[in-house]
Amino acid sequence: MATAAATARVQEFIFEWEGKDRAGKVVRGELRSAGEAAVSASLRRQGILVTKIKKRRASGGRSIGQRDIATFTRQLATMMKAGVPLLQAFDIVGRGSPNPRLTRLLLDIRADVETGTSLSSAFRRHPKYFDALYCNLVEAGEAGGILEELLARLAQYQEKILAIKQKVKSALMYPIAVLVVAFIVVTIIMIFVIPSFESVFKSFGAELPAPTMLVIAMSKFFVSYWWVIFGVIFGGGYMFYRTWKRSENLQFVMDRLLLRLPIFGDLIRKSVLARWTRTLATMFAAGVPLVEALDSVGGTAGNIIYARATEQIQRDVAAGSGLTTSMSTTGVFPSMVLQMAAIGEESGSLDAMLSKAADFYEDEVDEMVKGLSTLLEPIIIVFLGTLIGGIVVAMYLPIFKLGQVV
Repeated sequence: MATAAATARVQEFIFEWEGKDRAGKVVRGELRSAGEAAVSASLRRQGILVTKIKKRRASGGRSIGQRDIATFTRQLATMMKAGVPLLQAFDIVGRGSPNPRLTRLLLDIRADVETGTSLSSAFRRHPKYFDALYCNLVEAGEAGGILEELLARLAQYQEKILAIKQKVKSALMYPIAVLVVAFIVVTIIMIFVIPSFESVFKSFGAELPAPTMLVIAMSKFFVSYWWVIFGVIFGGGYMFYRTWKRSENLQFVMDRLLLRLPIFGDLIRKSVLARWTRTLATMFAAGVPLVEALDSVGGTAGNIIYARATEQIQRDVAAGSGLTTSMSTTGVFPSMVLQMAAIGEESGSLDAMLSKAADFYEDEVDEMVKGLSTLLEPIIIVFLGTLIGGIVVAMYLPIFKLGQVV
């Protein structure tokens, strides 16, 4: 029976309809159903004379990102605080979205809620966009009658997490972009520029300097085996990515390596701690039990080392151990976080103390990103100057020697 119901649900579509009510007023709307006949029958029972029914197209629009969900959450919380009914709020937000895919998603959720499904259950049907943390907080808000308050808290949480991720990405993307550009420039020089110099040098009839010979040999290798080089780089990168996505052990090794990187390792660690403490503080403040809250915390940290540590903490807390004691046994949390958690446990204000720890690490990440931008600029200039300048000097050495002879 469950399988049959699931199959029937998959075959349902969203239909846009237009018609006239009993007063003769033109009305429009959307309805989820398996076919046009069912839509027409449902509307007739409501006293609506249907004039047009059209199945909504499922394609079009860009993919739905975390920022889209954060914006929707903020808008929904604001409207509910202003007293706008939930279904009407979904209509306003969905139709006002510039992304057609988000509009379809929100109207699908609205149709579920309209049929009597709870909001948290409607969100759980779309796990690609609404994770366990999101659904748990919404469920807690529905149970406690404070849905608009928890939506506002959830929107604030998402905005802070997105901000911290963006800062880390901006710090990491700058050197990566420079390395990619440097590789492209060097490849063009090796394949197209150096061979031209080589043909000129052959007419000299003299022995070339060692740096020039080295660069020419590298150029010949690039020209002969460029397909191998690009195949190894892009093919190897793709295979590594696929393996990394599937292998938890490889993720553990890479995450541990990232945390040990000079400069960047500290930045990544602080961003992980900021997300970890912010998530747990948000869940705990919403009234979610600690053991259940820890279910969502590890995955949002973005680092498998902290995810495994969170699983260990959850097991210890479930067995009766204190949170601070369990955190200290993992060996991955700094003393400041442990002290804040201990004070929060003793004073009964764990969410407030963890929020302060999250604020501290978010400020630390912000300052580190600003410092890295200032530090990396001269380092990158020296790197590019040495790389490109070295090639140029090596190719002009024979010309300099020729001028000295003349």
